[in-house]
Amino acid sequence: MKKNLRNILTLALGFVTVIATAQSWDADSRTRVDMGGDNDRFQTEQRMSLGASWGGDGWGINASGTANYALDGTGSEVDFDFSEVSATTDLMGWATVTVGRQAMNYGSGLMVGSNDWGANPYTRDGGTFAIDNDMVDLDFVYYRNNDGTPEEDNRDHYLINAAKSDGDWSMNALFYSDSEDQDAMGLDFGYAMMGGDIDLSVSYNSASVNDIATGEAVDMDMTSFGATYNVSDNISISASQTTYGDNGFAFIGSNYGLGVASWATHGNMGYLMPNDEDLAFGVNYASGDFTLGVNVHSVTNEEYMHANGDDYDRSVTEVSLNYNMSDNANVGIKYATDEGSWASDVDGNSVAAAETKYMWLTLNITP
Repeated sequence: MKKNLRNILTLALGFVTVIATAQSWDADSRTRVDMGGDNDRFQTEQRMSLGASWGGDGWGINASGTANYALDGTGSEVDFDFSEVSATTDLMGWATVTVGRQAMNYGSGLMVGSNDWGANPYTRDGGTFAIDNDMVDLDFVYYRNNDGTPEEDNRDHYLINAAKSDGDWSMNALFYSDSEDQDAMGLDFGYAMMGGDIDLSVSYNSASVNDIATGEAVDMDMTSFGATYNVSDNISISASQTTYGDNGFAFIGSNYGLGVASWATHGNMGYLMPNDEDLAFGVNYASGDFTLGVNVHSVTNEEYMHANGDDYDRSVTEVSLNYNMSDNANVGIKYATDEGSWASDVDGNSVAAAETKYMWLTLNITP
């Protein structure tokens, strides 16, 4: 306990020194309680983040760090990591270059995301060359993953992202490749109708990756269609359909995890299985400082039923409630149930799957 206290005080002293010289800074303290299982788990984790920036005419430096501590009474060490350390410069007003460790979020986050839900958000070591103009916004990116991501390798990653919005429509195109000849593409399109009362969205993602077992290229894809109706300033309802291809679709280092483990690592139901079809409905209500959201997913798989003769049905319900206690503090609770009618054991046999429950209580405090 004394050692942990000493580490915390050392980090705090370093933070104060950084803030004293910074031109601007931001901080965030998150306490999260995992009340999953039978709502009696009560595993508590504390995450503290601090960012500082310095800059002048046409240049800037940004640095941020994250400290994690598990309040489980086991004497866990304080885990500290510099999540971002980067420098930015302006190129004669028509482009910017950012070099160093940085967070990256592109498109829908299905391929490249920062996963802010996790204890250590994903960041990358590399460079970004961004061109902002009236025709289209272009980002050219090179990076390697650092220890903060689950994919610790020496591959070179390349991205080109093009974004454009005009009036009622918007689009984003992401093209990815790496030094192992793997490539991917993500296309997102949005359109607002009836004066903004209805928002339509279409997303298509495809990838060609190397199979771990055979080393041969495997093609993956997924398609999603969605619509949101803004009933009033306070209420909106949404519906979407997402379909996965024969080989599914998944990307390490995104805002989505693999299987049911994604609830704990990313706070969502994650990528689905090959040939899964997800029909989802949601309702969101906002009033003053309160925000309430309910989403229901029904996942089916006709290919599995045809091949195995078993019914396939996965039902997921998500409920979230957030309250802004002040300009500096927010508390939220998220509850999810995930029930599938089948699962596979270690031998690949179909077995009954039990209902899984997740619940988190999160308190965020910012100065």
